[in-house]
Amino acid sequence: MDAISVIRAKRDGGRLTDAQIDWIIDAYTRGEVAHEQMSALAMAIYLNGMDRAEIARWTAAMIASGERMDFSSLPRVTTDKHSTGGVGDKITLPLAPLVAACGAAVPQLSGRGLGHTGGTLDKLESIPGWRAALSNDEMLGVLADVGSVICAAGDGLAPADKKLYALRDVTGTVESIPLIASSIMSKKIAEGTGSLVLDVKVGSGAFMKDIEAARELASTMVGLGTDHGVRTVALLTDMSTPLGLTAGNALEVRESVEVLAGGGPADVVELTVALAREMLTAAGLPDADPARALADGSAMDHWRRMILAQGGDPDAELPVAREQHVVNASADGVLTTLDAYAVGVAAWRLGAGRARRDDPVQAGAGIELHAKPGDRIVAGQPLLTLHTDTPEKFGYALEALNGGVLIAPADTRFEPQPVVLDRIG
Repeated sequence: MDAISVIRAKRDGGRLTDAQIDWIIDAYTRGEVAHEQMSALAMAIYLNGMDRAEIARWTAAMIASGERMDFSSLPRVTTDKHSTGGVGDKITLPLAPLVAACGAAVPQLSGRGLGHTGGTLDKLESIPGWRAALSNDEMLGVLADVGSVICAAGDGLAPADKKLYALRDVTGTVESIPLIASSIMSKKIAEGTGSLVLDVKVGSGAFMKDIEAARELASTMVGLGTDHGVRTVALLTDMSTPLGLTAGNALEVRESVEVLAGGGPADVVELTVALAREMLTAAGLPDADPARALADGSAMDHWRRMILAQGGDPDAELPVAREQHVVNASADGVLTTLDAYAVGVAAWRLGAGRARRDDPVQAGAGIELHAKPGDRIVAGQPLLTLHTDTPEKFGYALEALNGGVLIAPADTRFEPQPVVLDRIG
């Protein structure tokens, strides 16, 4: 077996055999296949695609490249959620303790932000003392004690995906549905969860800009999970507008705590409860009531215990950016557009995100939204507040927002987009 023959097969529109897939993934993980050769194969896959059998074998080979976690010793059934990423998507923070409060165990392996999309670990690291890096034994201990854990994936989990993910990021092959689906599902299946709910974002702030592409990705991932014995369902959810009223690390933690306290923005609460119900049903707990767990304080209790178990102080003051800039409405009317991508890029430029994986982030940087599409606006009222420690970045952030905030005449009819657009599985 050699890399050139595998590259040529996919370059010429053929399908890869099981033996070719097993060999190339193993050889690349061991360093026998060069990065430039895997780059060529990734581009051939991007251009020519893969059928379902190829994607399933590719995923299985990435799982086999590393360890698999085992949660069979836990007294609770496990269930997990994965989001394809967006702007203001802080849902994991209230969701994990909420589902734990309802009786399931949630082993949430999360990542960091890159570009305009935020990262769950970056958000939680704005809490003083909180640790993302846990050993497998520590993770199991928190799960057994609290019922939920949010942490970084260990290096032993699907190491082939870790190498390939970094390569895709610099070769223009991130948007390939076979590569996205196998990347996500190899980690989630290796994680060992009993069931999985996928939150596949659709819109300007998501990787999938249109609903048909999102539906194809969701169907592919649901099929992969099912083929590997993991009960999997997907919700397609709107990412044309940021979720909630904040985009940024500490800002989103504050909003998540508001949700756990029984308040928070309606769209964040709606999606959190919808995903919780899907996770609990998939875990065999359909009668559990996540809305009640938010209202009676039990979800908040689990949040506090989870943060404490990972070294954090749930009562500590969260970081606040040193500088703020308010963007006011230029006219009366109806806010019709608050573009998620524009807000995400602006928050990134303020310091909330990173351009490269090893870049630092500012815990207090980001954007507060004072209105959402459909709201009536009066000229001069605050629409956004920008937060950063580096005020020279305000100009770059305002450039990103140019054209992303639109106010129509007051008599304009506005039809809001539902939060949940479709369900697959």
